Amino acid sequence: MKTTEPCNGSSLGLLFRQVRDAMWARMEGELAANGHDLNFSQYITLKTLAHGPAGVTELARAAYLHPGAMTRLLDKLEERGLLAREAVPGDRRALHIVLTDAGRAMWTDVAPSAQRVHEVAMANLDDAERAELLRLLSQVRDNLAAND
Repeated sequence: MKTTEPCNGSSLGLLFRQVRDAMWARMEGELAANGHDLNFSQYITLKTLAHGPAGVTELARAAYLHPGAMTRLLDKLEERGLLAREAVPGDRRALHIVLTDAGRAMWTDVAPSAQRVHEVAMANLDDAERAELLRLLSQVRDNLAAND
């Protein structure tokens, strides 16, 4: 019988990182295979905006980018006509980023790519295992986010 060592913090963090990196790489490959010229950060930006307007800081946090890098990413997507910057009424300094019609059409076209990647990631897990994995990962996230 094979024994396994307890998962220490270093190996747990590494495993989470490897899963994240593999998901991101698979998603970029899926997008490219379907003719979408988007990297993972651009995909996450479209996904976030598909739920409604957002600010640069919120988008940067969602895509794990520095706000300066997010501004450059937004410039590129705006040049492609996928999003627009709109002034926030009552706050001259604030901007909301919104999807344009072309951006919404792009999101509709790329959204199934994520479902295909999720299915690959969850292959060979039955419904109960999938639910348990999501429950456990949510618990780990919540444990780490809890304020002591």
